[in-house]
Amino acid sequence: MKTEIPIHTPFIKLDALLKFAGLCATGGEAKIRITQGEVTVGGQVCTQRGKKIYPGDTVCLQGREIEVTACD
Repeated sequence: MKTEIPIHTPFIKLDALLKFAGLCATGGEAKIRITQGEVTVGGQVCTQRGKKIYPGDTVCLQGREIEVTACD
């Protein structure tokens, strides 16, 4: 099941997205999960916490999948 997360900016950094979407409780937790290779972006493992995520991108952590959408 995919959850849509709308953003008001052109992009959001991966660590901020995980916190914003509620997949991680803190930025520190997001950093750890990203650097340990637990997060995928578009189906590929991503270890860059500052990676820019754009509308249309799909991020997955522990079986929870989110799709970033543009907010009108």
